[in-house]
Amino acid sequence: MSTSRSTEVDAPALPVLAEHREPRPRARPLTLALAQLGGPWLDPTARFARLVRAATSARDLGAELVVFPETYLSGYPFWLARTGGAAFEDPDQKACYAYYLETAQEIGGPCHRDLETLAGDLGVFLQVGMTERGSAAGRGTTWCTLLSIDPRGGTVGHHRKLVPTYDERLVWGPGDGAGLRVHECGGVRVGGLNCWENWMPQARSALYAQGEQVHTGVWPGSAALTADVTRFLAVEGRMFSAAASGMLRAEDVPDDFPLADELRAAGDTGFDGGSAVAGPDGRWIVPPQVGREGLVVADLDPGAVDAARLTFDPTGHYGRPDVFHDVVDRRRRSHTEFLDDPDGER
Repeated sequence: MSTSRSTEVDAPALPVLAEHREPRPRARPLTLALAQLGGPWLDPTARFARLVRAATSARDLGAELVVFPETYLSGYPFWLARTGGAAFEDPDQKACYAYYLETAQEIGGPCHRDLETLAGDLGVFLQVGMTERGSAAGRGTTWCTLLSIDPRGGTVGHHRKLVPTYDERLVWGPGDGAGLRVHECGGVRVGGLNCWENWMPQARSALYAQGEQVHTGVWPGSAALTADVTRFLAVEGRMFSAAASGMLRAEDVPDDFPLADELRAAGDTGFDGGSAVAGPDGRWIVPPQVGREGLVVADLDPGAVDAARLTFDPTGHYGRPDVFHDVVDRRRRSHTEFLDDPDGER
């Protein structure tokens, strides 16, 4: 798949669903944009074009950090729960997986390179959910991946979801700790997790321990998923917590997907957005937005994080390292290690 590298779009700017501007910040604010998007499912070219439009619109609104939903490129595997995805050796399910695998993107492939180009051209930091396909080992496997792309440094984060949730395990491999890192954006430390791994206490703690100030959770789309955990993360971490959530309509399913008729007959997918932002006190800055595509834009004042940590800092003055001590293995795991003799036979 080859995606367009252009950062100039002719389509009108993406609508703003909600906007919060900080009138009297204690410190220089970070302007965040959450892209609540849908579009043709499992069509990476069409979705990349929408991503370019959203990122460009966000840049024009002053955003420094733009976040896209879980596996936005090229779509969440929602057919599994609706068509008996666990049926063993079922020819339709095998055909669905082959279709899904073909639309997944490789790290270092054209889509990934185009994302790096886009971030550099626009001068914005991108966090993008994508379905990753292995390039060598794991060529037949997909992962739920969150990429963090710095406009100057390129890809600084490549995080694979630690534990796929329930039926997701039928198509996604388990990740590792290599991506449990925070990154600096606009002088603020930003970290992120995929969907239900936001509920994993040790994953959250690993990010808190790196001084995380803004947490981004990426989701396939539903206010029922984002409403509780987004506010909980903000209160527990005494930081800003944002949810970037997607949308999906039955008519977005391509005609040639093997179980397209069954998915359309099932009706409403339930993926209706839910993007939101909570402050360090757990109160909504922008409550969950549902039912429409668009951008959620918010100025985040890091001084508010400093103030909130007077009473609670989970891995600082409210930690007990003498009682609780975590070790985080951030090595990238691979099935095979090749030990070649450089002077051996060629």
